[in-house]
Amino acid sequence: MTTDASTRPVVEMTGITVDIGGTTVLHEVDLRLFAGEVHALMGGNGAGKSSLVKALSGAYRIGGGEVRIDGEPVVLAGPAEAEAAGVAAAFQDVDLCGNLSIAENVMIGHEERRWFGISWAATRRRASAVLEELGLGELDPRRAVATLSPAIQQLVAIARAMVTHPKVLVLDEPTSSLDADEVATLFRALRRLRDQGVAILFVSHYLEQVYALSDRITVLRDGHGQGEYATRELDRAVLISKMIGKELTELRRIGSDRRAHRVEPTGTPVFRAVGVGRRGEFAATDFELYGGEVVGLGGLRGSGRTELGQLLAGVARSDSGTFLIDGRTVGLPNPAAALRHRIAFASEDRREGGIIEELSVRENIVLALQAIRGWARPISNAERDALVERFVESFDIVAPSLDAPARQLSGGNQQKVLLARWLATRPHVLVLDEPTRGIDIAAKVEIQARIAELARGGMAVVFISSELDEVVRLSDRIAILKDRRKIGEVSNGPGLSVDTIIEMIAADDEDDA
Repeated sequence: MTTDASTRPVVEMTGITVDIGGTTVLHEVDLRLFAGEVHALMGGNGAGKSSLVKALSGAYRIGGGEVRIDGEPVVLAGPAEAEAAGVAAAFQDVDLCGNLSIAENVMIGHEERRWFGISWAATRRRASAVLEELGLGELDPRRAVATLSPAIQQLVAIARAMVTHPKVLVLDEPTSSLDADEVATLFRALRRLRDQGVAILFVSHYLEQVYALSDRITVLRDGHGQGEYATRELDRAVLISKMIGKELTELRRIGSDRRAHRVEPTGTPVFRAVGVGRRGEFAATDFELYGGEVVGLGGLRGSGRTELGQLLAGVARSDSGTFLIDGRTVGLPNPAAALRHRIAFASEDRREGGIIEELSVRENIVLALQAIRGWARPISNAERDALVERFVESFDIVAPSLDAPARQLSGGNQQKVLLARWLATRPHVLVLDEPTRGIDIAAKVEIQARIAELARGGMAVVFISSELDEVVRLSDRIAILKDRRKIGEVSNGPGLSVDTIIEMIAADDEDDA
């Protein structure tokens, strides 16, 4: 379990400085990792977490400071040197070959060889032994990785990192795409590794997970270390204030402001869906939106939140019902038609349905606006630059350069770029699907404050989140969903809480019985 603090650290990073493109991203940061301990690395958007992880794993050059492993100074000139020193890493984006087997992925670069070449039988046996150490002995090493769930793929990536029996395992956002059961599976394996004496560096935005798993926490803010703490001794409010540099009042203020300024909608809805649904995906339903209000979609996993949001924005085509905008019937057969009617949809999947990583920050922000205009009417450089600079400043988007590929941005900054893209189209209706998923608390505060500001400015917003406390905080009204149908609707107010929504869902179970 946890090693006594007087014991020599496995890894000791002292005064670490890292420069990227002439910008200092880490300023004399310290980090200690002990055997048999899970150490969480926490920080806000742009705090330097990924930079420190990459410095330890050899991906970034360390410009100043010292690294000691088992008390001996080392130079981590690249990933190979880090691996040789006993440091292995598994990152947020699982880099596995789906067409290859589990054994081939686990043992890639470390296959068992004989005089005649690779012995696949021996390679599979060794892969099975590594999987067994993680509690995954039931997996067939011949099975194709593409057939595995995201959680098991993450564990296969960890198994690959453990082939060399490293002293240190670095995990950067390993749970970002996992559900609760999958997280539990992963945590069982990590606790098993911890108990075997491995030092684990765990980077995550999820406070609940950090407190459930870690023994110690190091906090970064703006590239500077904010201290090292025993997890059990660090109050959550104190942790958050250290991460964002101020007391945790912003989220409470956003919720209070939303409730204080709520006005019962009157007149003609900006947007109305009557009997809209899609067979096999979401039951036909009615839905209304008024200017200046946020309507949340509240429901548990599998309730149909995303499916309804996609129907409302033309991403999925309804096979029943009617859409009305300002009282006029319109067709929404696809996202392009929705954009022409000033309805924008921001996907929950930043990579697959949102950010185009190869394009620059500039190009990502103007992409939807250019699509509306058509490629025959290109946006001028002057208009593009003015638009981009305005959003970068107002959203406080942190990027190495506006011409840098979007893949170089942190998750929180990518989310801001995606939100800026849709706001550049000047939408009347904005459908946001999980806009704060997988980003740190500081970026969440910024994005939630921005959504509240948009509503105050008259925009109609559909807000989808798996975190029901966010839905309650931001929404004027909440549509309650279950089993891909709408079961009710409730106005927000002082008496409404997450428990209210859960009770409504449970009561529907009793009605069905």
